[in-house]
Order: sequence, then C-alpha cells, then structure tokens
Amino acid sequence: MFSVYFWIGFVAFVLVMLAIDLGVLNKKPKEPKFKEVFFLTIFWMILAFLFGGLIYAYAGSQKAMEFITGYLVELSLSVDNVFVFVLLFNYFKVDIKYQHRVLFWGIVGAIIMRFLMITGGIYLVQHFQWIFYLFGAFLIFSAYKIAFSESEEVEIEDNKLIKFLKRYLRVTDKYHGDKFIVMEKGKRVFTPLFVLLILVEQSDLIFAMDSIPAILAITQDAFIVFTSNIFAILGLRSLYFLLAKVVHKFVYLKYGLSVILAYIGTKMILLVQGVHIPTSLSLGVIILSILVSVVLSLNKAKKIQ
Repeated sequence: MFSVYFWIGFVAFVLVMLAIDLGVLNKKPKEPKFKEVFFLTIFWMILAFLFGGLIYAYAGSQKAMEFITGYLVELSLSVDNVFVFVLLFNYFKVDIKYQHRVLFWGIVGAIIMRFLMITGGIYLVQHFQWIFYLFGAFLIFSAYKIAFSESEEVEIEDNKLIKFLKRYLRVTDKYHGDKFIVMEKGKRVFTPLFVLLILVEQSDLIFAMDSIPAILAITQDAFIVFTSNIFAILGLRSLYFLLAKVVHKFVYLKYGLSVILAYIGTKMILLVQGVHIPTSLSLGVIILSILVSVVLSLNKAKKIQ
C-alpha cells in the first residue's frame, strides 16, 4: 500500500531530524534543562500523531489506528528501557552533559537494528504462521517476568559483554569528554563512554525482543511497524531526561506493561486460531493499562510524601 516514495520520504525526514539534533541543537555538550526536554517530548508525540493523521488521509482509519497503537506499545515499553539507562549512566558515573551523545548514537544503532529485526520478523510471520505461537508464548512469559520479578536491578558488574570488550579491546579507565575513541601513547584506545554505548545498544536489543513481536500482533505492514517504532525511538532521548529522576516513582507501571504484553501475546495466539481482535480494542487496552498504572503510582508517591 505504501509506495517506495513514502519510505524515501520517511528516511529523509529521520536523517534531517537527526542532523538538526546533533549538528544544531546539541552541537556542544550541555546539561539538558527540564523545560527543554519536556517540550521536546511533547514535540515528538505531536509529530507522531500528525504522521498518524497523514496515514489516515492516505490509507484510511484502520492503518492510522494500527500506527497509533504500535507507537503507544513501543513508547510504553520504552519506559522500562529508561530505567535501565538510568542504572547504566549511574554505574559509569557519566556527566549528564555527555549523556545525550551516548543516547544519540545509541538510537542511530537502534534504528538500524530495528530495521533488520522488523524485516526478519515480518518474513517469519508471513512464511511460518506457527511462529505466532512462539512469539505469543514469549510475550506472555515476558509479562510474567515483569510482573513477578522481585528485583529490578540490572547486573552490570558481572556483565559478560563488558568483560569481552575489556579483554579484546584497549579500553582506558579515563573519560575524555564526549569522545568514544582517543589516542594514548600513540595507540588508539576506547573510552568507558564507548563501552557504555555498546551496553545501551545491548539494552535496546533485549527490549526489541518484546516490542517487535508485540507490534507484529497488531499489524504486519512493514511501513507501519517501522515508522511507529522509529517515532517512539526518536522521542526516547528526551523521554529519558524527562523521566530519569522520577521513573522510580512509577512503581505500578510494570504491572501495566505486564498486562499489555500478556494481552498482545494472547492476541497473537488467538490470531492463528482465526480469532481477530479489533485494533480499536487493543488500543483501548493499551491506553487504559498505562493510565491506570500511572495514576495508581502517582497516588502512592503522593501518600508517601
């Protein structure tokens, strides 16, 4: 349905926005201000809904609803990613003014990874319908893990990837501003910021294992899947800086995410049985799950204060 011109136009849009971000808005390292990241977060959300309006005008209400639903699924699951980012940045003790650079290049890598994973995922569901059982069961298992995990700590000290990088690469213990690679004693060495970047990529890869099967339960339209994912990812940087200091207060959010994953996992399994759940119902479940968990979390935080 979506021609190659839509793909070219969207990729060009993403490249322009990334160029403006790095080359104009964040040319020099700086500490993001709350007001700035708040409006940036709103800006990305408005852009996403405007894009949904464009899809509505071209392809109709069903495709537009699939895009918005996919976008909200990805955005809600991104909050869990924010929690991991907070732990990583705290562990590496990275100055806040250098964190944007790590997230920027992390997101560039995430876009490439998502494209490859989405392409592979769509191929699998189109050629092997039984894969829906596997994806559905995986999402239900992920929902169980999120809801009933006693600890939200992420093992960083014993991370095998860190050990691998330090074993096979020259990694210095010193930070050099926002540099990933520097010269020391005539040799090229990697800074801790580079190791952190790789861990950010690893984190996104792990979370993509949930989010991509989830959106494939909503639609298998490659353009809708890719664009909804990318819009959520592009807004992830400002969302991180907005939520970094308060994400721990959303104590019930994990239950909301768990409900979303369990619902979508069940939807995938039923899909193979010929039971089609309307996208409008899925959108309602997602919005309600997020709202209820956020409101309950804010009420609890208010009582504690």
